[in-house]
Amino acid sequence: MSTQTDALWRRLARLTPARIGLGRAGAGLPTREVLKFGLAHAQARDAVHTPMDAAAIAGAVEALGLPTVTVTSGAEDRATYLRRPDYGRRLSPEGLKTLSDTAAESVDLALVVADGLSARAVHEGAAALLAAFKPHAERAGWRLAPVVVATQARVALGDAAGAALRARAVVVVIGERPGLSSPDSLGLYVTFDPKPGRSDAERNCISNVRPAGLSFDLAAFKLNWLLTQAFARGLTGVNLKDESDRLIEAGTPDPAIGRG
Repeated sequence: MSTQTDALWRRLARLTPARIGLGRAGAGLPTREVLKFGLAHAQARDAVHTPMDAAAIAGAVEALGLPTVTVTSGAEDRATYLRRPDYGRRLSPEGLKTLSDTAAESVDLALVVADGLSARAVHEGAAALLAAFKPHAERAGWRLAPVVVATQARVALGDAAGAALRARAVVVVIGERPGLSSPDSLGLYVTFDPKPGRSDAERNCISNVRPAGLSFDLAAFKLNWLLTQAFARGLTGVNLKDESDRLIEAGTPDPAIGRG
């Protein structure tokens, strides 16, 4: 490529994490790009297979002044979890009993922190996300259940957890399937009136929550908006569209939008 073309590709590459303008060495890629791709692939695999440190997560959440309870799904180990997604969608019998015993009275919101497919994302971002969201919940006056820290968990485990905790709504903060440039991405799944059997069409999702994606403060703002609307309308899912950006465009007074 010409020097001018090289410069153009370099400018474009600075604007995106996508692999563009990589160059070539003969008929193949330059060695540095092959090695960088191998590293990204290894990081993605590590994100999937690395176990979540539930005790460390619980400690970080409790440091925010939020009590926790730790449970497991029906998948007894990581290999089973990856082979049998259905096991990860339900609580273990012990976990179900623990949450049922915890539920002294009904609450507005249950928060579930789950490893999903990236424990790294949870280790690096869950506490920061909850720290950003806590002031919203306090201003709204929502009654919160103890935060559930769930291992070997899929999104739908939140339905069983929310029902056991007698919550009006549940939010599952979970490690998303890692891409080759985003092994640290969190997803936030919101379900009104949680109970086993809810479909994905009955939840809302805020994705790509990470330092290089959607900031924790902005994600917390969007989460607060969705929950406020869910409680007012009595639903989540395809019939609830995220229109929080309109507040941002209109110049919302919420101080969180200016941070992150």
